[in-house]
Amino acid sequence: MMLARWLGKDYARRRALRRAQGPLQAYLATPFPDRRARCRDLEIVALDLETTGLDPRRDSILSAGLVTVQGMSVRLDTAWHRVVQVEHAIAEASVVIHEITDDQAAAGLPLAEVLPELLQRLAGRVMLVHYKNIEQNFIDAACRRLFGAPFVIPTIDTLALAARVFERRNHTVQAGDLRLFNLRPRYNLPRYKAHNALSDALATAELFLAMAAEMDPGPDCRLSSFLT
Repeated sequence: MMLARWLGKDYARRRALRRAQGPLQAYLATPFPDRRARCRDLEIVALDLETTGLDPRRDSILSAGLVTVQGMSVRLDTAWHRVVQVEHAIAEASVVIHEITDDQAAAGLPLAEVLPELLQRLAGRVMLVHYKNIEQNFIDAACRRLFGAPFVIPTIDTLALAARVFERRNHTVQAGDLRLFNLRPRYNLPRYKAHNALSDALATAELFLAMAAEMDPGPDCRLSSFLT
């Protein structure tokens, strides 16, 4: 594990490619962007998943939403959203949060159909999320189960970036400070309704652009400045 971290994401990608099957094989065959690349030259995919809980071993993906950042601008024409079919009953507490009912989940697309499309949209790009453990761990669990190998991707995590900003300013982090919708007002960003995968992806994209302009201003900011 330590060796893999030292060698980097591309080493992990090539190693996983040896075992990958189907759409994951095609995804992993696509090289990752150069860490030294300018952010404005990249396609960065802001992604959010809504899930039935926090543990990918027993919880399920309910929906996925994404939007692409290209040229350091949000491309609204790339917006994509899918509800994932869940056959078991969804806990009432979970429905209250994401508002996806049993009927809606039952009418969704099977994960085996959604995941290949998601991987295609992520191939060769950088994933942008808020709290990467959710998206990374749930997609990884699904890839291992369906395609026989781990999910590997270079990632920007706005929660980790916010923690970095707080530390640089010697600010104490209070409970809730690093939540997506508590960070946005700090950058004068509008309020959106939380817990819709697509609107949360858009909210994350906007937050990243605002943070990037503050952390590394100018046209030549590099991907390496934001990778987590």
